[in-house]
Amino acid sequence: MGRRIAGILRLIVGVGLAVTIGVQIGDRVANDAFDPWQYFSYFTIETSLFNIVVLVVGGILALRLPRDTVLFTAVRMSTLTYAVITAAVYNLLLRNIPPVGYPGLDWPNEVVHVWVPLLLVIDWLLAPGRPALPWRSLWLVPIYPVAWAVYSFARAAASGGSIYPYPFLDPRTAGWGSVVGYIVGLTAVLVALGALAVLYGRWRERRRRDVA
Repeated sequence: MGRRIAGILRLIVGVGLAVTIGVQIGDRVANDAFDPWQYFSYFTIETSLFNIVVLVVGGILALRLPRDTVLFTAVRMSTLTYAVITAAVYNLLLRNIPPVGYPGLDWPNEVVHVWVPLLLVIDWLLAPGRPALPWRSLWLVPIYPVAWAVYSFARAAASGGSIYPYPFLDPRTAGWGSVVGYIVGLTAVLVALGALAVLYGRWRERRRRDVA
C-alpha cells in the first residue's frame, strides 16, 4: 500500500511540475519574453526537467515493482541533491535580487524553488522500497553540475562575456576567486548532501532488515 501511495503521489507531483513549467513558458511567450536558450540554460529549469522524469519514472516503478532499482535510486539521489541546493541558493542568495527584464509569475518560482524540493526530501525520507546505495554511487552527483558550469562559461564566452545565468557566476562583478569558490563550495555541498542521503538510505535498509 505504501508503494502505491508513493507512486501515485510521485506521478501527481511530476505532472504538476510539468504543468508549472509549461505555464511559466506560456506566460513568457504571451508577454514576448521567452528566450529558449536563456530559459533552458538555468540550473533550476534543467534540474526541474530532471525532476519531472525522475518523479514520473519513480511513480511508475512504485506502482509496478516492489522495490526501486539501484541505478534509478542513484539517479534519484543525485537529483535530490540538485533540488536541495537549488532551494538553498535561491532562498539564501537570489530571492531578493530584482529580476532582469520580465519578472514573470511568482507562483511557479515558489513551486520549483520551494515546494518540489521539499516534497522530494519528504519522499526520500518516507517512501518505501528504496535499496541501499553503495558509497561509490556518489561519483554520479558532480557530473551534471560540473558539465553545467562548463557549459555556462562556454555560453558566456560565446556571447562576448555578457551572459551569465546567475550573478554569483559573473566574474566581472564577483571576481574569479569568488566564482571558483562558489563552484567548488557548491560541488562539495552537493557531494556532502549525497553522502547524507546515502547514509540515511543505508541506515534505513539496516533497520528494515533488523525488523524483518
